Formats: sequence, C-alpha cells, structure tokens
Amino acid sequence: MAQLPVKSPRIDPRFAPFRLAIRPSRIHRLGVYAAERIPANRKVIEYTGERLNRRQAKQRDSKRFTYLFAVDDYWTLDGAVNGSGAEIINHSCDPNLVSRVMKGHILYMSLRVIRPGEELTVDYNFTKNGGDRTPCACGSRQCRGIMESLER
Repeated sequence: MAQLPVKSPRIDPRFAPFRLAIRPSRIHRLGVYAAERIPANRKVIEYTGERLNRRQAKQRDSKRFTYLFAVDDYWTLDGAVNGSGAEIINHSCDPNLVSRVMKGHILYMSLRVIRPGEELTVDYNFTKNGGDRTPCACGSRQCRGIMESLER
C-alpha cells in the first residue's frame, strides 16, 4: 500500500522541548521552523511513529512520500502514523540538525545555534539503491544535487 503524505501535520510538544512551527517550505511542500532560538548541541525533537519490523517497513515503503526512519537493522518508525512532526523536517546537504539513535529513540540534535524563523533541516543520507537517485532541492552552496550520501 502506497503511503500518502501526512494529512494534518503538527508538532507534538511532548517530543519537542523548543517551540516549533510547520509552514510552507521553499525546499519541499511543508517544513518545520524554529519559533525561538535553539542553542547548539541540544535535542530539538524526537522522531516518533508506528514501530514496524523489516517486513512491514518494506511493504509500506513507497517512492513518492516516505516517512520511514530505520532505528536499527530490524525496527523502523513510520512517522506518517503518530509522528511527532519531525517527519516533516526537510533534507539539506548543509543541515542544522543531525539524527542520533539513542536507546531505541531517534533524536534530532542541533548542530549549531538555530535562529527564530529558520527552517530545520537534516541530511537524510539515503543509501544508493542501484542506479536510483533522489534529486535534492535544498538550495545550499554545498548541495550534492542528490539526497543519497556520496560516501557510501
């Protein structure tokens, strides 16, 4: 079954210690924005969603809209179901967030000070699947042109 985009995205304040807002993005559809200053090296939001095993995640994977985030080699979270709002964060080749998996939780941490009104971004570091490439629209000076990591 193809996954549809999140119908009513929202930030769940239980998983975000800072005030965040969802609004239109120049990168892709909607984005998540800081509503206050966020210091460097802080938890910004936890990525939440329905917990899926490998087989379930493979069935849900789609090419158009994917809100799947692998926790480890077996478990994946589907942010389209009970997501915290982190699933709306867009990719950038020059991100202001980094993802960290800690004790089965996916945390987005700030890499530097993030100003109020700034869009939150993370490098998706997609893996290369054969010849498939996902075009990038981040617009940063460091843009690779694709969302896949060049190191893999």
